[in-house]
Amino acid sequence: MASVVSSTKISFSICPSEPSLHFLSHSNFQSINFRTKIRLTVKCTATNQPSQQHSKKDPKKKDKNEEGDEKGVNPVGFLTRLGITHKQFAVFLRERHKAFKDLKEEIFKRQFMVKDIAYGFELLGLHRHPEHRMDFMDWAPGARYCSLVGDFNDWSPTENSAREGLLGHDDYGYWFVVLEDKLREGEEPDELYFQQYNYMEDYDKGDSGVDIEEIFQKANDDYWEPGEDEYMKNRFKVPAKLYEQLFGPNGPQTLEELEETPLEDGQTRYEKWKEQHKDDPPSNLPSMHVIDQGKEYDIFNVVSDPAWLEKIRSKEPPLPYWLEIRKGRKAWLKKYSPAVPHGSKYRVYFNTPSGPLERVPAWATYVQPDPDGKQAYAIHWEPPPECAYKWKYTSPKVSKSLRIYECHVGISGSEPKIASFSDFTEKVLPHIKEAGYNAIQLIGVVEHKDYYTVGYRVTNFFAVSSRYGTPDDFKRLVDEAHGLGLLVFLEIVHSYAAADEMVGLSLFDGSNDCYFQTGKRGHHKFWGTRMFKYGDQEVLQFLLSNLNWWVVEYQIDGFQFHSLSSMIYTHNGFASFTGDLEEYCNQYVDKDALQYLMFANELLHAIHPNIITIAEDATSYPGLCEPISQGGLGFDYYVNLSVSEMWLSLLQTVPGHEWSMSKIVSTLMGNKHYADKMLVYAENHNQSISGGQSFAEILFGEANKQSSGSEAVVLRGLAVLKDLMSLGENQKAISRGLPNVHHLDDTTMVIAYIRGPLLFVLNFHPTDSYPTYNVGVEEAGEYQIILNTDDEKYGGEGLIDAGKYLQRTVVRRVDGCRYCLQLQLPSRSGLDDEKLSAVILQFWPD
Repeated sequence: MASVVSSTKISFSICPSEPSLHFLSHSNFQSINFRTKIRLTVKCTATNQPSQQHSKKDPKKKDKNEEGDEKGVNPVGFLTRLGITHKQFAVFLRERHKAFKDLKEEIFKRQFMVKDIAYGFELLGLHRHPEHRMDFMDWAPGARYCSLVGDFNDWSPTENSAREGLLGHDDYGYWFVVLEDKLREGEEPDELYFQQYNYMEDYDKGDSGVDIEEIFQKANDDYWEPGEDEYMKNRFKVPAKLYEQLFGPNGPQTLEELEETPLEDGQTRYEKWKEQHKDDPPSNLPSMHVIDQGKEYDIFNVVSDPAWLEKIRSKEPPLPYWLEIRKGRKAWLKKYSPAVPHGSKYRVYFNTPSGPLERVPAWATYVQPDPDGKQAYAIHWEPPPECAYKWKYTSPKVSKSLRIYECHVGISGSEPKIASFSDFTEKVLPHIKEAGYNAIQLIGVVEHKDYYTVGYRVTNFFAVSSRYGTPDDFKRLVDEAHGLGLLVFLEIVHSYAAADEMVGLSLFDGSNDCYFQTGKRGHHKFWGTRMFKYGDQEVLQFLLSNLNWWVVEYQIDGFQFHSLSSMIYTHNGFASFTGDLEEYCNQYVDKDALQYLMFANELLHAIHPNIITIAEDATSYPGLCEPISQGGLGFDYYVNLSVSEMWLSLLQTVPGHEWSMSKIVSTLMGNKHYADKMLVYAENHNQSISGGQSFAEILFGEANKQSSGSEAVVLRGLAVLKDLMSLGENQKAISRGLPNVHHLDDTTMVIAYIRGPLLFVLNFHPTDSYPTYNVGVEEAGEYQIILNTDDEKYGGEGLIDAGKYLQRTVVRRVDGCRYCLQLQLPSRSGLDDEKLSAVILQFWPD
């Protein structure tokens, strides 16, 4: 069954075969699809032009939507642009492109619009319905019986169940449970069986006291002109008129008489009738005539007046009157008690071939563990509108140079306890803003059972972790971050899920292949987590809706997709890679997972144009940040995981004087073709969360990391950091383009590069300082030092005299440049710590 609410003036186009999706704002169009055997096909157009017959295609010409002939689409486009020739990978990309088109067409067969697959949360889960009831919907194809149990019905498995004959269960495995609000004692049922209540907007209003019959009469009076609704009141009048036109006033009254009536005389009778009634006064009845087409299979054709049809179609439906019959929240609370009150605990009950099961619903938005250590339960979160969180700010504009602070709410506090959303909002967000960052990336926010997993083994994908606070607490965190000008990114784990059966999705309906792959493929080789079945439409709807949910409900600005290698390959990325393209298209590649990533990026960017998507992939899959139309996966950025691992390796295992400048530069630059799409984290969370050591612990040692001296060093280091952030913001250092590394010396361990008008000079040598070091520049003039890490305020020795902060070029060819600067460069080692010796100069032309 499908219902569509739409004005006659609304237009939309549905083109499942096109590579790009064109969508209307979701607030302007609403559609509801409940999956049954019944299918409703709807076509709408904004034009007043008559429909035209499709012309026959020339079999010699290719359809414009066929692969290779789509406008602006080339499945191997990025290979061509980069000059890469690899037949096997090119064939793989073309086949993947075709499969992606076929997938969208398959989805279109079951969804009114393709993007509806990302709005499953509007139907699935537990929702309040305007007609004083609650609707619950979940997917469990392996179940035989479904009901909702909770403290609102004393955990009874029979009181609120899916009822046969009332769309309780469909062929796709969806279960639908209706929970009627309870009529309070002494109250009478509503006069209208479809009486609606506005629970949120009109929460302070009661019963308006309007008379229903009076409202309906007003609607009819406004909609119909006098006499125009005559055929609505007497539904046989129009057929009688047509019958009289066809057979005359004394036509046959029975089937036997009809068979004896000569049909060839019908046209003559019609002409006589028309002549007889030519002087009749105008009528408000539909203007219709019966015309003989002369065809055996359709002897008579009923033709209506186009002007009359247009007149009817142009009428605006009397929606204001329909809305006027709605009652407010006070009227609802006076007459009914909620079927599921706010804060109620509940689970879904299934009867399966393996026996009865109770599960936390897959689409639950708030989940808490049982205090006695028993099975967790969902909590219905529907605070009164006067208590619900009200958004104050909008998302800030996306910067061209992202400075991201990765954080975990639970460990963000200074006390030995799990910090809360409120703690983070009040104490950590101001610090992040003060430090100069413009975005935060939250890990471990989505509900997970075991805290030691840091949130990576997700159990409930639509719920914020209850150990940090409520959904409204998290909304406040995001809102306050936006108010400080910080974007909020969420690390999302769709590459695997927790294997927990009591609170997670594993064996959700008693079957092994509900959300996940079967057999060995359904389990991560090393982590024991479950692997999603990305080729299933229901799983696609779950994951795509989950992404959209975090944006719609919590106004998240972007996602980092965690551990793509776990989902892209059947070996979960635990294999040796040589860089040969064959390794990215062989039998170990999961094509369904790649199509999911393409679909996720295409839908997210179509629905939310300002969204940011970041790929975390240790294997550097080709085309991560290429447009989907050119054979890529559509991400905005990718994470260069090698950088943090390089720094960790250098600090832990390589003596300072053996560091390779060439390796540092090549690792930091990454893939030169995508350097502008690369994100770099100096320190990864595995060091401080997953048992590793942070840089502070490595540099200062376990014994000294809590000392006041070490704390002072950290604070001075943060002041380096803050000024660098300010430099990046004020001088647009990052957004000016790629750095031009023109000086690299492994012997002196000095690196210099130019970015716009800024010259960066870095000395990595642990002991050697250089009183006069020549660095080439192309522009003659004065260069002023605007940041020097040897300054005493950063904990340096202050070796560079303040009078030397203004440097003038010397005519000497160095580093292939016409001029050079002679700079004083202190060593990397300081008195009480190790630091990078860096000098940043700004060019001032003569």
